[in-house]
Amino acid sequence: MRLIVGLGNPGKKYARTRHNIGFMCLEAFAAEKHLSFSYDKKFIADVAKYKDTILLKPQTYMNLSGNSVSKIVSYYDIDFEDILIIYDDLDLPTAKLRIRYQGSDGGHKGMRSILPALKTNNIKRVKFGIDNPTHIEVTNHVLSPFSKAEGDEVIESINTVKKIIEDFADETPFNTIMNQYN
Repeated sequence: MRLIVGLGNPGKKYARTRHNIGFMCLEAFAAEKHLSFSYDKKFIADVAKYKDTILLKPQTYMNLSGNSVSKIVSYYDIDFEDILIIYDDLDLPTAKLRIRYQGSDGGHKGMRSILPALKTNNIKRVKFGIDNPTHIEVTNHVLSPFSKAEGDEVIESINTVKKIIEDFADETPFNTIMNQYN
């Protein structure tokens, strides 16, 4: 069993914000594969299944994502090697992707919740750049939508993440994924 987690915040208010790019990537993949998410209260998350892979959108708000992720990991006894998390990164230019085997939370509050909940930093991840403009307060920036000018780049990168999701679900070696998409 594999687990792919897209990070974001629940509710229409946040649906198309930069901070919800993890949700957007999973939703785009699910739409392409004709999958639908349903809420599962035992995981506090929206869940869909693709092959032997669970797609998870925690509904706990970003700062408490670890609650949802740890519940499903424990329930299905998912190995850390079989987890991939997709989330926004302020330190990358808009729509730039960075794929990593492991690392710190890098200041991301969702990852700051997940890593201690799982008691490891050895979690694979796809970081999706949302840029960090100096003229806008960070909270306002992450909770704003992408601009029309950024739209084509964002769509192209979401399409790349859909391929990464497919490859991960098909158990493509992670080095191969990193070499192909980094």
